Amino acid sequence: MNVLLTNDDGIGATGLHAMRRALLELPDVELAVIAPDSNRSAIGRGITTRAPLWVEEVEFDDGTRGFATEGTPVDCVRFASLGLVESPPELIVAGINHGSNLGDDITYSGTVAAALEGVVLGIPAIAVSQQAVRGEMGFRVGDRFDFERAAAFAARLVGELERLPLEPGTLLNVNCPAGEPSGARACRLGKRIYRDRLELAEEEGGRRRYRIYGEDPSYHHEDGTDFAAIADGCIAVTPIHFDLTDASGVDTLSGAGLDELLRPAVSEVE
Repeated sequence: MNVLLTNDDGIGATGLHAMRRALLELPDVELAVIAPDSNRSAIGRGITTRAPLWVEEVEFDDGTRGFATEGTPVDCVRFASLGLVESPPELIVAGINHGSNLGDDITYSGTVAAALEGVVLGIPAIAVSQQAVRGEMGFRVGDRFDFERAAAFAARLVGELERLPLEPGTLLNVNCPAGEPSGARACRLGKRIYRDRLELAEEEGGRRRYRIYGEDPSYHHEDGTDFAAIADGCIAVTPIHFDLTDASGVDTLSGAGLDELLRPAVSEVE
């Protein structure tokens, strides 16, 4: 199986290399690595359309090689699918992210964005993220991580992927708790509570510099969610697909007389 490994923390990230080493131990995996040349966290599904992109081949400490690019995580997947590597990927693995990607956070995550690009291209994908050692439930706090358990679990998941009952066009969003996991759960996305605020940082020459993102997000406590799994010390595995259509909303709008909006508006005269 041809596997592309990428991330949003950059080519030198510890999590990427923990995942790389674990994947290299799988006997049937041909691994390619393409990652941003520096941190691209929270870039979401951004792509580079206005300029060509530099790519540099780099050698890792074990003698294997990969590619670093100034592009985004989605660009990295595109590079692989368009021929930068010898064989097109049959599986995308994104991570291991330095910090969880839970609930609404996935809409910002470059890690999940790379996996979603696999779905767009018809390639199965797994996004892997690791909670910080102290167990913070935020997505930015924390600076110490233990990636070995997450890497081992994700590698086993890659090895067993063919037997899992997944619909086409579905990616797996994997989040690992701090410490020894007490289990692994299939779960749905939870709901984040963001505590952002507008805070003036400095003012100079008529310009103002603001902070707008808080450092202590919370979450709704609901059974069956990825947040609940992590809070219980379990690995959270959430299947995600790309279809954002509200099917019931389509039915509702179909009976709302949208054709009438094509007619000129008529002013009501008293």
